[in-house]
Amino acid sequence: MSEESKSQRTCTELSIEEKECLQPLQVDSNNEGVSMKMSKEGSDELNQKKVTVVKDLQLLRERFIKADADHVVQNLMSCSKTLEDLEKQESKFLHTCNAKRYKLQDEIIELEGRLTEDHDCSSLLDSLDHLISESQEELNSVKKELASRLRETLALKRLLDDVPTQTELIQYERRFSELYINIQDKLRQTRRYYATYNAHLEIKDLMLKETSLLKSISSQFQDAITSPTSQMKLIDSMEGILKGILQKLDKVDLSREAEQQACNALKEKYSAATSEQRRCYTLLKAFQDRS
Repeated sequence: MSEESKSQRTCTELSIEEKECLQPLQVDSNNEGVSMKMSKEGSDELNQKKVTVVKDLQLLRERFIKADADHVVQNLMSCSKTLEDLEKQESKFLHTCNAKRYKLQDEIIELEGRLTEDHDCSSLLDSLDHLISESQEELNSVKKELASRLRETLALKRLLDDVPTQTELIQYERRFSELYINIQDKLRQTRRYYATYNAHLEIKDLMLKETSLLKSISSQFQDAITSPTSQMKLIDSMEGILKGILQKLDKVDLSREAEQQACNALKEKYSAATSEQRRCYTLLKAFQDRS
């Protein structure tokens, strides 16, 4: 609200002026005139601000009929409280300025007495030099504190600059998602290559076994058919080979069935995800049409 912001600015300015009035002043006749002038200007400015707040209260009273009652009452209460605070700060400011003025007048009288009584000027100059050196040291300390505060501010600004913004975070997220997709594609491709290699390697082993078996049968067939005992051994060996082939075939069938079940499960998940995507799309379209 404009009235509250004015009141807050007024309070801030008053506090600044009070701080300025409370700073140490050098003992000099010209400084006494400057202090009295600052006190007068501060008092005039406070009176002017007080008149401004009273005018604002009058405007609020005029707007009371046209505006909302609760809102205007709150503004009036806030302005009344601000006016009371201003009056308290004005009295405190005037008291402080008067005390400062009386102190400076006493110091001026004391200095004039020293000058009229022909005291040693060296002691006066020493006191003035001491005051100047103290003021210079205070100024240097304030400058050092200001420099340290500026360094801290710059460090904080650098830290804030290092923090990524919302746009940069969105870009990072997009790049990470793209990188994740590429990695998944490479992983699937690598798995497919390994599966193909293993399948070809297994086919190669089976073909080598089949070739060695055929060579063995071809080399021993003529000797095996010459006697009934050799024939029975050949038949037994062929039956053992057939059993091994059947066991291998059973294992292949089991692995094929497991892969088929996994494929069916993936198809079911894909169909469920597709239906969920359609439902979400329908809800989104309905929400957009409603809005």
